[in-house]
Amino acid sequence: MQPSTPAVAGPTDPEPVSLVTLSVPDRAAMERLVASGADLTERVRPQPDGSVQVDAVVTAGQLESLRQLGATPADEAQPQARAKATAAQDQIVIERAVWYKSRDGYFLSVEASSSAAQAATLTVAWKGKRGTSGQAEMVAYVDAGAYLGHQFATPVPAEDRPQWVTVTSAGGGKAEARVGEWPDGERPDHNGRGYQKDFITQYMPPAQLNERIKALHRQFPKLTELIALPYKTNGYRRHAQALIGTPPGAAVVITSTAYGSEGGNDLSVELVDPGAPGRPLQVTLNGKNITVSLATGDSGAPVSTAAQVVAAINATAGLPVRAGVYRTDPGAGVMAPAPLTQLDDFLNAPADVSRAPAQVLALRIGVHRNGSRTGVLAYSQEHAREWVTPLVTIEAAERLLRNSSRDQATRRLLERTDIFIVPTVNPDGANYSFYDFNSQRKNMTNHCPAQQSDPALRNTWGVDVNRNYAVGSLTDGYFGASANCQSGTYAGPGEHSEPESRNVIWLAQKYRNIKFAMNVHSYGGYFMWPPGAYKLDGRVTLPRPTPREEAYFLRSARTIEEAIATERGTVIWPQQTGPVTDVLYSAAGNSADELWYDFGIYGWDFEVGADLWNPATRTWEGVGFQPPFSEGHAEALEFATGLISLIGIAADYREP
Repeated sequence: MQPSTPAVAGPTDPEPVSLVTLSVPDRAAMERLVASGADLTERVRPQPDGSVQVDAVVTAGQLESLRQLGATPADEAQPQARAKATAAQDQIVIERAVWYKSRDGYFLSVEASSSAAQAATLTVAWKGKRGTSGQAEMVAYVDAGAYLGHQFATPVPAEDRPQWVTVTSAGGGKAEARVGEWPDGERPDHNGRGYQKDFITQYMPPAQLNERIKALHRQFPKLTELIALPYKTNGYRRHAQALIGTPPGAAVVITSTAYGSEGGNDLSVELVDPGAPGRPLQVTLNGKNITVSLATGDSGAPVSTAAQVVAAINATAGLPVRAGVYRTDPGAGVMAPAPLTQLDDFLNAPADVSRAPAQVLALRIGVHRNGSRTGVLAYSQEHAREWVTPLVTIEAAERLLRNSSRDQATRRLLERTDIFIVPTVNPDGANYSFYDFNSQRKNMTNHCPAQQSDPALRNTWGVDVNRNYAVGSLTDGYFGASANCQSGTYAGPGEHSEPESRNVIWLAQKYRNIKFAMNVHSYGGYFMWPPGAYKLDGRVTLPRPTPREEAYFLRSARTIEEAIATERGTVIWPQQTGPVTDVLYSAAGNSADELWYDFGIYGWDFEVGADLWNPATRTWEGVGFQPPFSEGHAEALEFATGLISLIGIAADYREP
């Protein structure tokens, strides 16, 4: 599925990327990374020395640029020296102290704040059952210059259930608290004997995902309907190109006016020496072949520059191509003859993978699909490389329908809710991720100008669908998206410029009974809700939910996380449960914010793929976007259980 990297990179080969863990000295440096438009994952880990680690998808060249912003590969980073607080005795408040038991044992998570703010050095000591005890240092959490408290870098292991914690400060402060259980939500409804689950056998590209929901509709026509969303995507297609010459100064980029799959791949270009002195520059078309006869000087040697070749091609009427100089070079170099070169769209999917604009499908599930029941929207793969996320929605759909006649709890959900499932919001990008560039995050619409559109840059094109929405957006002045068309977080030329984001909002506009939404992403193990963005100056977030709404978000989250844990003991960390701006970073123009602020929909985000505990090294390890299927399968099962728990919450929902 994943293309191999060429042994020797040529002028049309994109620079290879790697998934690396970067270390930055503090949150201010982290903000510089976000502002740069770096392709960061959602796995952010504060460290005991005050530094921050974050996974990123980078080329070697990008890594060097990020070094200038203070980022270093984690395996090269040196521990930071920490200043000790010398102020008078500070006041300590323990905000939360909880324990949880997972398949890997007991763990403790503590959050506290100090009147000395980030200058404080806080240490937690605990006592637990059977005389167990331990101690660990806390990390100051500072975001956009605002002190948000202290926490553990990651939950710390405990020999048994911790019962009491004492937080002490180098400044003399002290506080104690009893330790509660996490997530301690409501237990999932008991499913009857014969309850069926585990319908996922492999990662699936978009065509297979659509076939699965079509098959479910055929098998359960009384409980489902297929909704064809109105905005077709660009399609898994690109214009065909050729790079002729020697970059940078003596090279031209030829691009077909038609997509490669619609004739562009059949075109060829050659540059020839007419073999006589004093000849003018001429361009001719013979069928599918374009011949550029270079101008020659008095000696008979070619004298046409790259810029002149470009001008001649673009001035020739009827040519099925356009030309440009290489990137920002003026094209003053003299072009040499070049053999006949066929244009290529560089797309490697099998011929049976459609290149046409894609019809995005939603599967609607429920006994009463007339707007009279509380609606739940589950959508996934806004980011193309997140292969696990569609499996979550497909597994949930399979369980709901195949248990509808045999399980009372499932039947109750279908009686009381109206469910909308979109397995792949971004099918074009997903195809590109499966068949061409597995790290693709964005869609396949290229808004870059000619200077940024030679074929070696093709892996940088596209729009980040989850930065293309219209609330808390880059256009509105919010932080966490980019105006650079090559950035991993490119917001697009305007709000809702992309059909993918318009499709999601169309569902919310048309089906006003939708009151809950789950946007399934990966990876990192988060459970989040609005606000998801802030303005950097003063860290001004979108309006926070009321205390009552915030309590509902949290109570629901704990119930859903309780359900997730029933599958294999995975517990979503308390410090990664909360508003996006509190537990991750600002993400301007994300979908959950628009659903919440414009439509009143309780919008959540899963980040499936929680870190795995390595008992040998006693560290938490990330899983990546496309873990071995055995791990991806387990993630799909546990988060499908969580999604069904959300549907259960919706079944009990009553309008305030």
